[in-house]
Amino acid sequence: MVEKTLIPAKEYLKAGIHIGAKFKTEGMRKFIFKKRPDKLKVLDISTIDERIRIASRFLASFQPEKVVVVSQKEYGQVAVKKFAELTGAIAFTGRFVPGTFTNPQYRDFVEPAVVVVTDPNIDKQAVKEAAAQHVPIVALCSTDDKTAYIDLVIPCNNKGRKSLALVYWLLAREVLKARGAIKTDKEFTAKPEEFEFTAPSLESKK
Repeated sequence: MVEKTLIPAKEYLKAGIHIGAKFKTEGMRKFIFKKRPDKLKVLDISTIDERIRIASRFLASFQPEKVVVVSQKEYGQVAVKKFAELTGAIAFTGRFVPGTFTNPQYRDFVEPAVVVVTDPNIDKQAVKEAAAQHVPIVALCSTDDKTAYIDLVIPCNNKGRKSLALVYWLLAREVLKARGAIKTDKEFTAKPEEFEFTAPSLESKK
């Protein structure tokens, strides 16, 4: 019997979680389902769902405070912070200062047991330092991302705000379930919208 997806497939599609880039790297080739007429690559929903399950169980095996999530890109920063808030992880957003994982003299130095990056092409300093410290790396990867040093790829649209919000929302829910902190999906009261980046309004800038 085929296991049903974590959420209805239409919800994945609605968030555009399956839409990749026009380009592909060799490491991401196997995750590509098809190519659209506009040359955008399409990722397989069932594989995305499976990888979120695997990643969640993997992350749940670590002490919460030893899990570090990183996002330099603006669209992922709200999601990363919310994931950290709900699961007890540590979030690093914005510029990743060199030495964060490698220089004990740095005031914000941390020794993660596992690192999650939102985009390995952009979060490359975090990837480099985690790899140097032999720390396992989980990465949200679009079709154009380099997968060198990545131990567990979550193929997904890591450029869209709705897609990023949904991935981190699901990861948070499934990590808490894997830990036994919650028993059912209904106990997880956070909404995907709480993980989503929203641009400051013009009014708030005045």
